[in-house]
Amino acid sequence: MEKEIIQRYTREATACSNLSCGSNLELADLQPGEWVLDLGCGRGADVLRAVDLVRPGGKAVGLDLTPAMLEQARAAARQEEKAEECEFIQGDLTRLPFPEATFDCVLSNCVINHVHDKFRAYREIARVLKPGGRMVISDAVSLVPLPEEVKQDPQAWADCWGGAITEEEYLAAIEAAGFQQIVILKRREYLKNGYPFASLTLRASKGREGR
Repeated sequence: MEKEIIQRYTREATACSNLSCGSNLELADLQPGEWVLDLGCGRGADVLRAVDLVRPGGKAVGLDLTPAMLEQARAAARQEEKAEECEFIQGDLTRLPFPEATFDCVLSNCVINHVHDKFRAYREIARVLKPGGRMVISDAVSLVPLPEEVKQDPQAWADCWGGAITEEEYLAAIEAAGFQQIVILKRREYLKNGYPFASLTLRASKGREGR
């Protein structure tokens, strides 16, 4: 299913479409000197905006699976003269290429639903966050279990709904990964191909003891 996801976002790399399901940068309360990671950074818009919030002394890093998206992001960073304060890396959300306790904040916008093992993705987010760090995530969840034929459809995964799990399962994965103070900041319900869905924006923190 990774192939279909890369194909979709390669096409989207030069489009003007909005690929998000919620706004979370404004809710992250970024401060000067902080390090922030945007998972599924796409064309890099939020990373470049984050640079302005973490100056001076901070850094913004974007990670994405699709090379074409990263090319667009790096070009935008050069154009805005922010290339020294940000970095764009290709990678997998379940194997983040960063040391433990690197970031103060992790952002992600309508991306984790693409991941098969959401618990593992959240464990990786917890690993790379500093003790006391936080995440602000926007994502799509289903309000009923999806049928098996949808779960096995690669195109449905690429289109941001085949990989969705129920809201209860999603929140349980975050809690099991060790996050605390899980708060839903925004919620919007809608139908996706006839199935009830919700877009959630949530915030959670990593304990100061590192778990």
